[in-house]
Amino acid sequence: MPGINTIARSEKTKLTISASGTMKLQDNIASEFDHFADNYTEDMIKCVPHYQDLLLAIRDNLPRDIIPHKILDLGCGNGNTTQVLIDRFPDAMYTLVDASPEMISICRKRFEGLNIKYIQAYFQDWTFPSATYDIVAAGFALHHVGGTDKQNIFREIFGSLKPKGIFITSDLMISKSSEDHPALIHSWDVFVNSHYPPREKWDWIMEHYDAFDRPDDYKDQIAWLKDAGFDQVHIGWQEGYWINLVAERKE
Repeated sequence: MPGINTIARSEKTKLTISASGTMKLQDNIASEFDHFADNYTEDMIKCVPHYQDLLLAIRDNLPRDIIPHKILDLGCGNGNTTQVLIDRFPDAMYTLVDASPEMISICRKRFEGLNIKYIQAYFQDWTFPSATYDIVAAGFALHHVGGTDKQNIFREIFGSLKPKGIFITSDLMISKSSEDHPALIHSWDVFVNSHYPPREKWDWIMEHYDAFDRPDDYKDQIAWLKDAGFDQVHIGWQEGYWINLVAERKE
């Protein structure tokens, strides 16, 4: 399997540009990622601090002795989370859920011939099957839903896991009302503008962030996961508020 950097180089490089020459914000999150799909991995590496470390944490922070039969990838995007899991668990059955039809199409081509089920749906609209999965993974996806929806989704995830199942997620985990939020935005700004000409991507990222992103503090999310029924929740990897969380269902 090629490394993440190799994947990034192999993808098409295309920006969604309006007639005025600026990146155009779409009407909803599914449309937003339809237009973000072609250069998704490259943009994630250059626009999301610690993206590769957090992606690999989804694979590497799972228990060493786990042998999953069924894995759910929530918000699969172009399949990067699924790919790192397939590297470790090639014989598992996968279900990929995403609201973007373009992302689903990319995954179908990327994983052609593999044992994968695809579902185009928003998390809030999808009925999670009961006691089905050994692992539920969410890579950079749940920040698109607010706190109430996260709490509901955590309960759905818990119910969809088999006993001894694992939920693992990597994401930005800070409330926009946090006193640390301005410093986070500043360091993020510096990171993005070190990879692109000043303002080329950053202004669009902030428009997207303001319109579609609803991150919550990791401490709140840990509490919500425990309220949902998870017996143990711990931080698998952390750099500031860029965090990997692991939640275990014992029974």
